[in-house]
Amino acid sequence: MDKLEAKKIRLKSDNSRKKRKPKLHPAEALKRQKNGLDVVDDIPYYVRNGWESIPDTERDRLKYVGVFYRRQTPGAFMMRLRMTSGISNSDQFRTIASISDEHGPGFVDLTTRQQIQLRGFTIENVQNIWNQLEEVGLNSLQTGFDNIRGVTGCPVAGFTPNELFNASPVAKEYTNIIAGNKEFTDLPRKFNVGITGCLDNCTHAASQDIALIPAVREDENLESKGFNVLVGGKMGSGGYTPAQELDVFVLPEDAAALCAEITLIFRDHGPRTVRNKSRMAFLIADWGVEKFRKELESRFPKPLISAGKDMRGKKKTDHTGIFSQKEKNHNYVGLVVPVGRINSDQLLEVARISDEYGTGDIRLTQGQNLIVPNVADRKIGDLTAEPLLQQLRYDSSEVMRGMVSCTGIDYCHFSLIETKERALEAIRHLESKLGNTQPLTVHWSGCPNGCGNHAVADIGLLGKKTKIDGVVTDAVDVFVKGDSGPNSKVAPKLLENVPCDDLPQVLEGLVPYLSRK
Repeated sequence: MDKLEAKKIRLKSDNSRKKRKPKLHPAEALKRQKNGLDVVDDIPYYVRNGWESIPDTERDRLKYVGVFYRRQTPGAFMMRLRMTSGISNSDQFRTIASISDEHGPGFVDLTTRQQIQLRGFTIENVQNIWNQLEEVGLNSLQTGFDNIRGVTGCPVAGFTPNELFNASPVAKEYTNIIAGNKEFTDLPRKFNVGITGCLDNCTHAASQDIALIPAVREDENLESKGFNVLVGGKMGSGGYTPAQELDVFVLPEDAAALCAEITLIFRDHGPRTVRNKSRMAFLIADWGVEKFRKELESRFPKPLISAGKDMRGKKKTDHTGIFSQKEKNHNYVGLVVPVGRINSDQLLEVARISDEYGTGDIRLTQGQNLIVPNVADRKIGDLTAEPLLQQLRYDSSEVMRGMVSCTGIDYCHFSLIETKERALEAIRHLESKLGNTQPLTVHWSGCPNGCGNHAVADIGLLGKKTKIDGVVTDAVDVFVKGDSGPNSKVAPKLLENVPCDDLPQVLEGLVPYLSRK
């Protein structure tokens, strides 16, 4: 064979490789087999035949209806409830408590997306649980896998005087568009949306795939209240990437439809080849904001308006404590739930006090805490004397109120370490050694997925395994001074491979340094 023929064969082989399609990721193959929501048709079979009848390939599909197989507890499932903007009520809390007592371990977890996770139930009881949830206006649709997760917002929307307007109806409208809608079930990856009119930076706007933030637009002496749009934020998949300004202002009446169109752009053009590079942040990085905006402009039926003035203030709050509402002589009371775990008795007591002292309304925060609104001035004294408020305090230490923890290795197979007990141990140590401090957030994530939002905390702790004297040990990397507000900042890593056993003492030395602001 002469050199010319060999070169032709080599070029032909190279061209063949170029034309060859990349191998389809199993997650993408799963979505092409059938729509994820159709797994509901398989539930009766699983109910009759038990969890072992669920093929391994179908376990991820169950997440489309909010049912999660847990490797740590085979046969005992988790269910994540959709609670837009963290809005709940006493009837829902009583039902959740009853379900957890009857079918689970007697406790539930509050999440950083203002939702509740039920644990420990068997597949045989899933339909019964759904029936009970439906009676109180709850569901678990599309709360896992490659779906739009729970839409977050200000937990005191409509109550706080420090908001541009109540944005919770917009969040609800967007949820109604996407939940149960098969047009939104073939996304390249999970999708997080935050919609807020609050001026106090109580939501992690910069970490969302879409964030609507309060803004004012002035044209010809006419002032309009609405949202500026941010896109492409994320926590996991390679670390925290702050969302970018899209230079779009949208009125509340158009906002849900605009969010839906942005979501469909991600569905149609988002990257799908490499699983950990399939978030919308990577599409924005590839296209650039200008191209993304032009694509949105070509799809949206109304002209896009350039961004208005960002109305968010410099400070942030978690709404924990006692605050005056818009309504005269009324207050909302934010209660701290240590590391977001609350038992059934406490759920029932929260339901009782929300009825007795308020109007039955309950709100969940992104800090894994809860709020009882509409408490009259004359009832505040009696409420603060309730025994429950010695467990779930309105006046807790700053390190307790600012402590957030992901699920941890006990129930999540992604987590590399136990988090919640470790977090409580650290809190108790800091309280005993330092007393109260200035406002401080300490967030734990058990793995790089970042569910504990560690990259946007004053102190962020990322779980890992490390070897010390040849022994594999639970450890963390320590990040400091991250921010997801108007001046978003990726937390730099300060320390590596800190053994969890040593962490309380390490934090004891670090907290005073960070508190000097």
